[in-house]
Order: sequence, then structure tokens, then C-alpha cells
Amino acid sequence: MKISHLLEEKPVTLSLEVFPPKTSEKYEATAENAKKIAALHPDFMSVTYGAGGGTGDFTAEIAAEIQNGYGVPTLAHLTCVSSSREHVTKMLSLYKEKGIENILALRGDLPQDGTRSEDYRYAVELIRDIKEREGDTFCLGGACYPEGHVECAHKEDDLGYLKEKVDAGLDFLTTQLFFDNNIFYNFLYRAREKGISVPIIAGIMPITRAEQLKRSVAMSGTEVPQRFRAIVDRFGERKGAMEQAGVIYAAEQIVDLIANGVGHIHVYTMNRPKIAKAILEQLSEILD
Repeated sequence: MKISHLLEEKPVTLSLEVFPPKTSEKYEATAENAKKIAALHPDFMSVTYGAGGGTGDFTAEIAAEIQNGYGVPTLAHLTCVSSSREHVTKMLSLYKEKGIENILALRGDLPQDGTRSEDYRYAVELIRDIKEREGDTFCLGGACYPEGHVECAHKEDDLGYLKEKVDAGLDFLTTQLFFDNNIFYNFLYRAREKGISVPIIAGIMPITRAEQLKRSVAMSGTEVPQRFRAIVDRFGERKGAMEQAGVIYAAEQIVDLIANGVGHIHVYTMNRPKIAKAILEQLSEILD
């Protein structure tokens, strides 16, 4: 099923994200975790794409296994910052061969060595390329940043670039993680004022380890409310307590979002079935 149709049909959805292994030696363990998460029957699952496209085949394989084995629609990521047009052509053919109808079209993280694609600089170029080649074959999603992209100095400019991506052919958006729902509500209002009318899925990451918070903030520039900092300060050194507190905090974010009319939620699971299951259990009656 195309995710655009799913978002139209269901007022509330909850999707889960997994990432592929970096090497073939880790494939079986990663695929097993992905299958355990799929067995929780989310509305759809997202499968990420390694830096430089190195895990593209794994992305396609895991997405197909989830879709065929559990009947869960999948969203396969595709990045372009290190990709040639030939590589993108190969991946589009592979996704079609595997029966994957949904793609999250992204620029991707900049390579550490500074090497970039000669064919693509920004996600909007990838989106236009896919639409020109494939028309409506794929349902296309894109990323958005409630607090602004870390490389963009002004939020209004960032919204302008987002509008360009949507106009290029996106069917929906998924946000970067955030810990303060008020930031998302403000972003949603500004996006609608800008004329961005596609569904916007709220991205939530349960922080279950103190070091995970440091990495997430460093990569995304996300603001951390004092309330959550206090949780990490108090429970960060106790594994079980931090896991429970992180799950509860994420679940409370989701409850507040749904209560305020934001029906589509995406959870970054970090390939941890235990955490994904714990969140769904917290929300069992709310999502029913």
C-alpha cells in the first residue's frame, strides 16, 4: 500500500523505523530485530539507507522481507549526497523488483571525507529526478526539521527549501526528532502558513541511554527541555530506569500529539524490539 493512501484512510497511524547492517556479517542479527519489530504490526515501517549508499541492497532486502513476511507496508530510504544517477537508477529498479512502492528521498549526511555526488547536491534534485523518471510509480516522502536544518542559518529559508521539495513531488513529510511538542506545533503552523499542505508525520525518538541523547543532539541540534535533562541526570546511570523513563517520556509526547490532532507518528526504534514493544504497550488503548 502507498503510504499516502494509508495516511488518508486512517486518522491515527504509528510507524516504526529500523536501519540495515553496515556489513553482511551483521545482516542476520539486524534482519531478525527488524522482523521482531514488524511482528508488532505497525501501520508501516521505514528502512534507512547507509552513508554513501553502501547498504542499499540490505535496505531493499529487509524492506521486502518485512513487507512480504508480515504484510507491513515499507518505506525504503534513498540518499543522493554520494550517489550517481546510475546508482539511483539501479536502486529504483531494485525497489520496483522487490515490490516497494514508497521511498523517502533524502540528501543524506555529508561524507566525512568531503566527497560528494557530481549529480546531486540537494534532496530536491533527487525528488525531481525520481518524478521525471517514474511519475507516480512511487509514493515519495521527504524529511523536515521543526527546529530548522542545522546547516541553514534561518528558519524561514529552511521552510522555503522545504516548500520547494514538496512542490517537486513529495506526498508526505516526516520530521527530525524533537523533545518539545510545542516546537512541533509552532513548526506545523508555520509550514501550513507557507502553503505546505501534505501530511506531516511527527518523528519521536525514545532516549533510553544517556549517551544516546548526546549523539542525537550533536547530529540534529535538537533542543532538550529541562524536564528531560532532569530525567537523564537522575536515571542516566541506571540502565533499566533510563529505559523505562525514556519510553514513558516518548509515550507522553505521542499521547499529547494525538490529543492535539496530530495523528501520524513515526518512532525511531534504533533496531530495539524491546523498546518498540514497550511504547506500543503504553499506547495500546489510545491506538486502538
